[in-house]
Parts: sequence; structure tokens; C-alpha cells
Amino acid sequence: MSAGGPKRASVSIRVPGSTSNCGAGFDTLGLAVQLYNTVTLGPADSFAAPRDERDARASQMVSSAARAFFSCVGLPLAPFGYHIEGGVPAARGLGSSVTVIAGILAGLNELHGTALERSELVRLASAEEGHPDNASAGILGGFCVSRCDPQTGRYLDTLRFEVPPSVALVVVSPEVELLTKESRGVLPRTLGYFDAVRSINSAAYVVAAFASHHYDRLKHAAGDFMHEPYRLPKIRGAAEAIAAGVGAGAYTGWLSGSGSSVLCVADSARAPVISAAMAGAFAAAGVPATGRVLAADNHGLRVQ
Repeated sequence: MSAGGPKRASVSIRVPGSTSNCGAGFDTLGLAVQLYNTVTLGPADSFAAPRDERDARASQMVSSAARAFFSCVGLPLAPFGYHIEGGVPAARGLGSSVTVIAGILAGLNELHGTALERSELVRLASAEEGHPDNASAGILGGFCVSRCDPQTGRYLDTLRFEVPPSVALVVVSPEVELLTKESRGVLPRTLGYFDAVRSINSAAYVVAAFASHHYDRLKHAAGDFMHEPYRLPKIRGAAEAIAAGVGAGAYTGWLSGSGSSVLCVADSARAPVISAAMAGAFAAAGVPATGRVLAADNHGLRVQ
């Protein structure tokens, strides 16, 4: 590892957005999507200061990620400037916070020549996020199944599978922001035994379908009883949008992360019809929404 200052003047890191939970895989399953933010790092005076509340939230994430990085590599805190741009909407359940955190961690890793492996970046990002689902997908790409220590919650490992472009990820995002911290507040402190059993069954089958590339077997497979019953009712039109997507031919659908976006998995040929049906459900509920037909990102973050 480096023992000195920055080894290059600036660097840009492109990080994909992601959908997490994927139904019942709460805090465990993540899937990277072809929607990106780019984080550029340079000299401390190279970019403008944060301007609004959203910039301020990003600034807090940047500061925390930087402290984690310098502590990990054993270097003193060093000043830097940053700029974030791209198409991953904030507070929509598409991993925008990970694009910032991972971009800062990977950018500092490049600037200081510290050669941290991607697995270490996932560990650091997971600690910042509090869970590894989006962190693993955003950094590693593909469909990710992450494992944590059952006693401490510390990130341990990820197994990932590539997803072909023939599989469309139809995302519809209502014009409603939901911060993960706030969304977790609606979850129950305990869960019924049989709700847990049904969720385990669903999560295991979804993983098997992605691992075996039998995407048609996903039909109605992503049922969840752990978080969606508590979160979906808070987002007007969301449950109806998922149902409309499945009714229009999607394999399955879920609440993306903690919301507010919903996502359906489909054959790419059916994607436009499915996207229209999902957006129509939000429109019927009086909620403006933006639809995106995406594919999986199988590369994860990239140094540009």
C-alpha cells in the first residue's frame, strides 16, 4: 500500500445503479442495472461546494466514505474535491447512495495507489450502507448474493451471476423520494414464523432461477412477506404497477430496494408494453412516474 500522497491528479469512476432485495432477498440480493453515476475526484479546490439539501446528503456520504478509506489503508486524511453526475435518481431505490460511496472509495484507491481489491471495496461500502445488497451489485456487477456474519453482520463474501441482455429490467420510478433510513422505520420488529418460511422459499427459488438462467421460472416467484407488505402501501400505485407489469407479460416484479421505484423482470421483446402498463398504473393512481427499460450491468464499477 501507498505511504505517500496522491499518485495522480484526478480520476473518474463510473458506478452502475442497482435494484436490491429482489423480492424476499432482504439485505442480501442485488442486481446491477445499466444506469450510471460518475464520480470524479481531483484537487481539493477543483469543484464547487454543495449547493442544496441533496448535495449536502451526498457530502455527508463522501466524508464518511473517505474516513473509512483512509482508516482502512492507514493513511492520514487528505483533502480532495469531487463531482457527481449521471442518471441514477436519488432516493428511488436504485442504489444512488452506493454510486457515491463506491465512487469515492474506488477513486481514492486509484488516486493513492493503494490497490485495494474489489472485495475490500464491497466490505467498506457495505459497512457504510449497513447492508451489502446494493454495495456488492454496484461494485461487482451482475446478480449478486451476499453473505454476512450472522453474529456481527459484517460482510463476508458475494457470489455473482451474469445476466444476459435478453432479460429486460423494466423500472418505473414515481416522483416520490424515499430515503432508506425512513423506509426502514415502517418495518416490524418481529416477523411471523410462516411469513419467514414463505419468504425463504421465494428468495431461494429466485436465486436458483437467476443462477440457472431459467428466467421463465420466475413467474410469480418473487413473493415477499418481510418488507413489501409494509412498504408498498406507502407508495401510491406501486402494488398496482407491479401487478400491471406481470399482467402485461413480465416474469415477476418487486419493490426496488426500499422504493419508491418498482421493477419487473421480462423478456426484452415484451419490455415496452410492460413499461407502458406499469406507468399507466401509476397514472391511474394520479402519480407521475418515469419508466426505463434497462439491462443488467455485468461489469460493476469502472475506472475511466
